[in-house]
Amino acid sequence: MSITLDQVTKHYGGAPVVNDVSLDIGDGEFFVLLGPSGSGKSTLLRAIAGLSGVDHGRISLHGRDVTHVAARKRGVGLVFQNYALFRHMTVADNIEFALRVRHMRARARRARREELLRLVALEGMDDRLPAQLSGGQQQRVAVARALAHKPEVLLLDEPFGALDAKIREELRRTIRQVQRELGITTVLVTHDQEEAFAMADRIGIMNQGRLLEVGAPHELYARPATRFVATFLGAANLFLARRTPDGIQVGGKTMGSAERAPGAPEHEVVAVVRPEEVELAAARESLGSRYLGNGVIDEITFTGALERLRVQLDEAVHAPLLAASDADARALQVTRTRQVNRGFEVQQGQTVAVGLRRVHVLPTPISSFTACAPSALRADVLSRQPLLAELVARMKTRVAVRIEPALGHTDAPCEAQGEFFGTTVIAAEGDNVERAEWLLRRGVKDLLVLPEAAAPPQRVLIHWMGEAARSATLAVSASVLRHVPAEAVYLGIFPGRSDSERHSYGMRELLDARSEAQAAHGLEMRTELHFGDVAQELTRRLAEAPAQMLIVGVTELKHFAQGFRALLDGGRWPVLIVQRGAP
Repeated sequence: MSITLDQVTKHYGGAPVVNDVSLDIGDGEFFVLLGPSGSGKSTLLRAIAGLSGVDHGRISLHGRDVTHVAARKRGVGLVFQNYALFRHMTVADNIEFALRVRHMRARARRARREELLRLVALEGMDDRLPAQLSGGQQQRVAVARALAHKPEVLLLDEPFGALDAKIREELRRTIRQVQRELGITTVLVTHDQEEAFAMADRIGIMNQGRLLEVGAPHELYARPATRFVATFLGAANLFLARRTPDGIQVGGKTMGSAERAPGAPEHEVVAVVRPEEVELAAARESLGSRYLGNGVIDEITFTGALERLRVQLDEAVHAPLLAASDADARALQVTRTRQVNRGFEVQQGQTVAVGLRRVHVLPTPISSFTACAPSALRADVLSRQPLLAELVARMKTRVAVRIEPALGHTDAPCEAQGEFFGTTVIAAEGDNVERAEWLLRRGVKDLLVLPEAAAPPQRVLIHWMGEAARSATLAVSASVLRHVPAEAVYLGIFPGRSDSERHSYGMRELLDARSEAQAAHGLEMRTELHFGDVAQELTRRLAEAPAQMLIVGVTELKHFAQGFRALLDGGRWPVLIVQRGAP
C-alpha cells in the first residue's frame, strides 16, 4: 500500500477533529476524501503531509512509518487551494524551486521543467510571472511544482475551490490525465460531490472527524450504508419502511420483493429512494414501477438537462418520510430527464400517480426512537431531552410516543397495542432497573436509559455480556457513533484475576472484536482489557470522566437487576442496552 493510516487521531481543544481513522490507499490510486466543512478531511491530509502532528495512531507511506518524520523527508507533493506560488518568481523558477533546494544540475532541472509543463499543458510559459496567468494556469503551475521532485504521493487540498466552473472542469481533467500518466498515488480533499465522482477511483466520506464509508463512487451512490452518506452523496428520499417476509414495505405496499426474507421477523428499517428512481404518471395504470400513492406537484425547477420536482404526497399515503422539518414531512424529491419530461409534461398543482423503481435499505439497526413513559406529559418532556433531540436531528429520523401507565410494575401487561418501534427511550429515574427489565421482557430489543441533563458523549464505552449479543452491539454502536463526535472504546472484561493464559485469551478477544467492528460495521474503536466483576469495572470506568455513554449487549435477563443496578440507578450517564438471544 502507498498510504496506511492506523487509528489516526487529532484533538483540538480536547475534541477529536480526526477520530480513529484507519485507511489503506493502494499504489497509483486516486483517492478522494469527501465531506462537509469541519469534517476533519483537511486536518487528516495535513497529518499525512507531516504539516500537523497526531495525538494517536500511525501513518505509513510505502511501508515506512513516517508518523514522526518531518514533512520534507516524507516524499510527498502538496497543492493548496490558494496556489501558494512565489509571486516574484517566474513559472520556471517556481517549478524548479524544489530541485534547486535538492542541488539538481541546471540541465536536469530544465529537462524536468519542460516535461512537467508539457504534462500540465503550459509549454512556452516559462518566463511568465504568476500575475500574468489565469487562476487555472496558476493552479497548473502549483501542480507541476508539487511533482517536480518526483514525490511518491501527491496531496491536493481543495485545489479547485477558487476557480470558475469551466476552468475547474478543465483542470480536473488535466490533473487526472497527469496522475494516470505518472501512476502516482494521489489524495484529493474536497466537499464537492461532482468533483469526487469525476476523479475518484475510491471515495472516503468523512463527518465529525470519523471516516464513515469507503468505496467506489457508483457503489457508494447506489448502496450507501449510512443516512449521512445517502443524503450527502446526492439527493435522497428517506422512508421509515418495514422488512417483511415478502419484501420491503413502504406505506403498506411491498416495493422491494427482491429482498424477501422468509421466516425472518418483521421490523422497521430505513429505506432510501433516489430522486431519479421516482416515477410520475397521469394514473396508476400508466406506471411502469410499483405504485406508492398519489401526490401533487408542489414545485418545478429547470436545471438544464434535468427537471427537479417536489411532490407533496397525499395524506392517504402512509409512508413516513424522514425530513429535516415538519414542512418537508410529505415532500418527495423527484428528478426527471428532458426525454421523460417530453413524454409526460406536468404543471405545478397537478395531481399525479407516484411509483418507486428501486428501494435500497440501509443496514442501520437504529431506525427511529420511541419515548416511553407512564403519562403523555412525561413522554413529551422526554422526547425533547437535548441529547435525544440531537440524535434525532443528526439521524434524520423521528421520535414516536408510547404511553405505558404500568411501566415498571412487575406483573402488569402493556396497555399500548402493537410492537415497540425503533429504539425505546426511558427517562433515568429512581426505578431504572425495574422499568428497564419490564420493557426488555415485553419485547424491547434496544433500550436507551437517558438522564435528564445528559450531554453529548465525548467517549462511548462498549461491552457485551454474552457472544450472542456481540454483532448486534457492534452494529448499534456503529450507528450511534456515526452521529456523535465521540471516541469509541471496547472494554473486554473477564471475571476473576488475570494470569498469563487468561491474558492471552483476552487479547485475542480484543483483536477479534476490533476486526469484526472494522470489517462488518465500519467502526474503528480502541480496546481495553480488564479483569474482575463486570458491573464494577463498567461503573468504575464510567465514573473516571464526565460526558461518557455506555452501550452494553445482553443475552438473557435472569440476573439483570443484580448486574445492572449499579449501572442504572442514579441516572448518572446514558446507557443503551442491546438485547439479543432468548430472555
